[in-house]
Amino acid sequence: MRTKLIYIMLDGAGDRPSPVLNGKTPLEYANTPNMDLLVRNAKLGLIYTVKRGIAPESDVAVLSMLGYDPFKYHTGRGPIEAYGAGIPLNDGDLAVRCNFATASPNGKILDRRVGRSLSSEEASILGEAINRLVKLESYPASFTFKSTIGHRAVLVIRSTIPLSSSITNTDPSYAKLEGLGIAKIPLELKVEECKPLDDSLTSKISAQLINEFTVKSRLILEEHPINLKRASKGLLKANIILTRDAGNRLPKLFNINERYKVRFACLAEMPVEIGIAKLAGMDVVNIPPPTGNVKLDSELKVKALLNAYRDFDCFYVHIKGPDEPGHDGDAKLKAELISVIDEAFFGELLKALNLNECLICVTADHATPCDLRAHSDDPVPLMIAGSVKGRGASKFCESTCKSGELGLLNRGVDLIPMLMGLL
Repeated sequence: MRTKLIYIMLDGAGDRPSPVLNGKTPLEYANTPNMDLLVRNAKLGLIYTVKRGIAPESDVAVLSMLGYDPFKYHTGRGPIEAYGAGIPLNDGDLAVRCNFATASPNGKILDRRVGRSLSSEEASILGEAINRLVKLESYPASFTFKSTIGHRAVLVIRSTIPLSSSITNTDPSYAKLEGLGIAKIPLELKVEECKPLDDSLTSKISAQLINEFTVKSRLILEEHPINLKRASKGLLKANIILTRDAGNRLPKLFNINERYKVRFACLAEMPVEIGIAKLAGMDVVNIPPPTGNVKLDSELKVKALLNAYRDFDCFYVHIKGPDEPGHDGDAKLKAELISVIDEAFFGELLKALNLNECLICVTADHATPCDLRAHSDDPVPLMIAGSVKGRGASKFCESTCKSGELGLLNRGVDLIPMLMGLL
């Protein structure tokens, strides 16, 4: 049997030592007997998922960690989200990633994610109202707005002219650096006006349309029955849409299967990872939408992987759990969720595999330090285990990986070629 690759990204798992965890990182503090079993004979190192100095958004990081140089291929997160969510997109259509958020009347952002309490069902109803009631009139244009999971959504605007992606975000927590979406720590958490990044008419029109959508959708959301009901229960209103990471075309990725003579499958729930996987030529294994129960979601994911195991050579598995408590600054919960993933995903996976017949790579798409509550440019831990042997360690965490034999890898884009070489 050909050696299989199982490539696991623990979303946002990288972190820094925390005083509430006795000076340990969440990975170091968590109870992870199954990952620690893997790490005993593994090759270890740290890796910058893009490069030093870049605190990447998820799309940028995943592109890089799947072997696509984001400085060459990236066209904005919006188009990838739209593609992953099933929205048709032509060159010249403007696509942006969106968040339902909570803002005060003066534009101060009270919560960028509606306290993570907005259900997908509520978001879908709000999205239907926006599509039905909002009309863009500042320039001839139509749009499709689609809620995806929880507070997440995507907006595609189409016009009689090709629209421009050279516009700023209304979400103050993200910016563009060298054309890539990066996380930033805003001086003021306030809804920003969308502005053109150049003097072209299309950029001015594109920014104008985003601003019009923001204002008009807010009027619909503020008094929507869903939000009035939420307010009556003491819950935050989902009363504004934040936009970021504009793009006006899909990236043209090389086919990962053809390049490496393998057959790749993806197991992920979020539109951005699904979109990248499809654009890369991967098959997407159907798994249920996230339930909010990390144990159940992990069990369903490993079951789906094992059911598909004979049909593919390589598996890209994206596990979302650790990222959210990182954004919320909850180091204890982050460690707890890592422990749950270790038991429910890795525990069940290792029961079914012959480690001599597979290569298992475990890493993260980026660090989300709890003290920052945002993505950072910290390098993340990397473990390559199974059919290859290394010096190993007793624990899979930042400190042990720092002294591993792989050293410090400076570019995430180099990892997939390394793994293909090891296969």
